[in-house]
Amino acid sequence: MSDDLFTPKNPWFSRSVGITLGILAVTALGGFVLLPYAQPDLKLAGLWDAICSAAGVPKAPSSAAPVQPDGKLTRVVVTSALPEAAAPEAVGRGATLAQQCAICHGPTGVSRADSPNLAGQYAAVVYKQLMDFKTGARVNAIMTPFAVNLSERDMADLAAYYAYLPKLPGYHPDQDRPAPRIVINGAPLRNIAPCGSCHGALDNKTGSPWLEGQPAAYIKAQLQAFASGSRRNDISQQMRNVARRMTPQEMDEAAEWYASQPPTLVHTTMNE
Repeated sequence: MSDDLFTPKNPWFSRSVGITLGILAVTALGGFVLLPYAQPDLKLAGLWDAICSAAGVPKAPSSAAPVQPDGKLTRVVVTSALPEAAAPEAVGRGATLAQQCAICHGPTGVSRADSPNLAGQYAAVVYKQLMDFKTGARVNAIMTPFAVNLSERDMADLAAYYAYLPKLPGYHPDQDRPAPRIVINGAPLRNIAPCGSCHGALDNKTGSPWLEGQPAAYIKAQLQAFASGSRRNDISQQMRNVARRMTPQEMDEAAEWYASQPPTLVHTTMNE
């Protein structure tokens, strides 16, 4: 009796094989033909092209021009040695150049408005942002006209000067209140690393700015710019990927946490 189980004479066997083959055919039709044609941005030459595309078979080199990015990308390669060792007179020369920056960034690198504080900022950060403003990878109505006239040495000297100044310390008045979760723990389920893992306090990633003491309005504005894509000079879209996943509340919490400063320090700075 077992000899007749897997033969066309067995109606159950014939039906199961037919159903299986039918499901396989429908699945192949949907996966290799219908789905590739359903993609609006995918240009296919025909049925065979659709099947090869779905199967992952590489196409022959196209004679069409490669797709160009819709904005300028940063040209700066960030390393631990960026910028190179400053010349002995770099800090003094940078201090002279920084007089043009004082109206926004303060005479000692501490802003009296909502511009970023540059005192003690990592040299690599200052240099990279100036270079990005100069090349158009980052655009700002005030900084772009200023940066386009800077030479390589000017940017290196400004970076050396601001890095030489003492940075604002971290200050959080309510010691019983823990730091925001987004700063210390991030949001692993949304693939968000802790802010402190790159921006100081916990650790620092080369090229990431020191955020302690930065104006809350500035931090929030930059997070919103990264989230919307209006700012895109981050390397490998790392900040854009993070900011897009952050909630408005998390942006507010991170900005307020990093911005908090002792009242005495703020009062002294404002009256320099």
